[in-house]
Amino acid sequence: MDFSVIVPAYNEAGRLGKSLDAILDFMKRWNSSFEVIVVDDGSKDATAQIVEEKMRNHKELKLIRLPSNRGKGYAVKTGILNAQGDYILFSDADLSTPIEELPKLFHWINEGYDIAIASRACPGAKLEIHQPFYREFMGRVFNFLVRLFLLPGIYDTQCGFKLFRREVAREIFQRQRFSGFSFDFEVLYIAKRLGYKIKEVPVIWRHSPGSKVKVLRNGITSFIDIFKTRMRRVK
Repeated sequence: MDFSVIVPAYNEAGRLGKSLDAILDFMKRWNSSFEVIVVDDGSKDATAQIVEEKMRNHKELKLIRLPSNRGKGYAVKTGILNAQGDYILFSDADLSTPIEELPKLFHWINEGYDIAIASRACPGAKLEIHQPFYREFMGRVFNFLVRLFLLPGIYDTQCGFKLFRREVAREIFQRQRFSGFSFDFEVLYIAKRLGYKIKEVPVIWRHSPGSKVKVLRNGITSFIDIFKTRMRRVK
């Protein structure tokens, strides 16, 4: 199998069906050897039922149900460690980065990079729908701190659209500790420490209402996690 697309989902019944239709349609046209794994992170709505309904007509679609809400990082890790594709993408359920941007990332994997990450901040990125001002401001501050303390030269660690070679993904995610939103910069830090090559790729991005990120609460946690990561020894 060429590609695995991992979609973490927590209470995404309102938009997951449309997103899955877009992913399945694109992947069937672009590369017929693929699977889509939805990891239901303990949803309390009809997220799982929507996936199960679509599975009847799409053999490529799979569902992993977690018994309780463990966090986006845990859900992504679960999906990646169960993926069978040679290349593994994880994508946010809202498709803020359209699935059609995948070939841009794959181009750089073909050029010899181990990981290609979508970016809203590097030159060439196109933000068609912006976040509210306070979210953009906090995001810029946060990304500055990540660059300063962990990942110099990477301008957007948090965009939920990242492509890995399978063997690289498994090496990294087996070492992942954070279950929440800090996992994005954690896995890139681990990758750097292990010597893997990362390419930041400008993409089209559209803000989608309904983000699960709570700016103040998650921001404080992630700020602390930056320093926990900096102090960590990666083996």
